[in-house]
Amino acid sequence: MSSGSAPGNSQYPTSDPTFPARDEVASHVEAYHRSGDVGILLDQLRALAKRTPPDRLKALAQDYREMPEVVIPLYERVVAEQPDDAQAIVVLANSYWLVGRGPDVVGSMAARAKQIDPENRGAWHLWALAEADLRKRVDRWHDVTKRFPGDQLARAALADNAASLASDEEDAAALNLAIATYERLLAESTQTAQRLALEHTLETLRSWRW
Repeated sequence: MSSGSAPGNSQYPTSDPTFPARDEVASHVEAYHRSGDVGILLDQLRALAKRTPPDRLKALAQDYREMPEVVIPLYERVVAEQPDDAQAIVVLANSYWLVGRGPDVVGSMAARAKQIDPENRGAWHLWALAEADLRKRVDRWHDVTKRFPGDQLARAALADNAASLASDEEDAAALNLAIATYERLLAESTQTAQRLALEHTLETLRSWRW
């Protein structure tokens, strides 16, 4: 069986209420790996989702969290049934992003999840990531870092995007923001490889002249 499919039946006790559905999903995924026909897989999983409670669908999707073609049909049903579940919206939006659904759809869903649960960091990350305009994307990542000041991933994204903006538009303010943000990341870093990479990046940025 492919590494992307669920473990065998013996690993799930018969008392598990998702047991029959897990078996069915595993069978569909295994067939998909043989055929490569994503359309059939989506139809099969949407049919299963219609007759499976949302909480069980979440459990089923967990086994395939790195396969958006499995997560999407299951979580589309979850979100339809639980429209105020911010985390479910984030999971679905992230899967949409991975398959190229585009910034408009993903950004709208992320904004909705962020409004439902202002503390959902994943919603804020997707909201920033989905902004197509580079300058606006820098502003969004800046907002994320202000909302979650300890979020190193957000600060790294802010620095990367600010550096790109500085390069594209010879923007001194963006360059200063990138340098300041990388310097803070360097001050917090304890990993040698990461520190070396940050030092090299800072050396490069400080050498820029326009």
